[in-house]
Amino acid sequence: MSDPLRFGLVGAGRIAEAYAQAFEGAEGVRVAAIADVRPEAARSLASRLGCPAFRSFEAMAAARGLDAVVVCTPPATHSEISRHFLRRRVHVLCEKPLSIDLRSARLMAHEARRAGAILTLASKFRHVEDVIHARRLVESGAIGELTLVENSFTARTDMSARWNSVPAVSGGGVLIDNGTHSVDLMRFFLGPLADVQIVEGPRTQRLAVEETVRLFVRNLDGVLGSIELSWSLGKEAESYLTLYGTEGVLTVGWKESRYRRLPDPEWTSFGTGYDKVRAFRSQIESFARAIRGEDTLRIGIEDALASVEVIEAAYRALQASRWTSVATADRLRRHRSLRLVAGGYE
Repeated sequence: MSDPLRFGLVGAGRIAEAYAQAFEGAEGVRVAAIADVRPEAARSLASRLGCPAFRSFEAMAAARGLDAVVVCTPPATHSEISRHFLRRRVHVLCEKPLSIDLRSARLMAHEARRAGAILTLASKFRHVEDVIHARRLVESGAIGELTLVENSFTARTDMSARWNSVPAVSGGGVLIDNGTHSVDLMRFFLGPLADVQIVEGPRTQRLAVEETVRLFVRNLDGVLGSIELSWSLGKEAESYLTLYGTEGVLTVGWKESRYRRLPDPEWTSFGTGYDKVRAFRSQIESFARAIRGEDTLRIGIEDALASVEVIEAAYRALQASRWTSVATADRLRRHRSLRLVAGGYE
């Protein structure tokens, strides 16, 4: 068996703690270094994982022979940190959102391609077994053709003292934060998203950013997706993803996932729910296999860029109060039209 891949963690906050748990028990990988601008936080996590701590990502990059890093810092820093490692051909798993704007995200993608290094977006829900199984069921025709996809990530959380609500650091509010997961889930089931519309709810926490939104998306075939996001609504729902088809309905839940074909009265269970550490561990192991050339990335560069592009379009839609096109979708529409004119559309 080959030696474990040596990973560095950039950032030692909440999300890094989740990664630390995931690395414990993950196959073929180990944490070899921790970096954080808060020396005490870096030392504390490094002591637990048995590796050196560094005061900066630059010092860590210079001192250690790393194979890959996980970037767990606030979004405004993602592009600079990721590009620093990519230039050194260190593979990067970057926490969501990939970056706070499309321009800086494209710079990351350019650096990865130029260096021949792997860049991927951390999107844990693509690594949840129930979500993967749900897609297989949809592709098999278990609920017929999709007609609507609904997603809800809502929880009552005090964000007043967290960087997530500081726009210069986070890039926005709940839309760019939790919404990045939502957009990627929609794309996982619907394919490229063509248009977006968004409505904002009251800012009950008096934040400088949006804290409750309802986002609507459409794919190239006009299938609709509905996304509910909030840091202020304490809705207790059993599922976070519901897919409606012409022949049934499927729900992906926190504790159970199931589907029902119409008009059958009984539901069929197919999953046991959401396990955060297990999803993170699967994400790390999948990334490691891609580095070794044993597997393809579940989220390639184009998928990662698309997540930023859709969120950016959603913020434009929020300002314009109307449906707004996603730029990539316009190009895909033109391509479809050209194929139709040429008589080659299938």
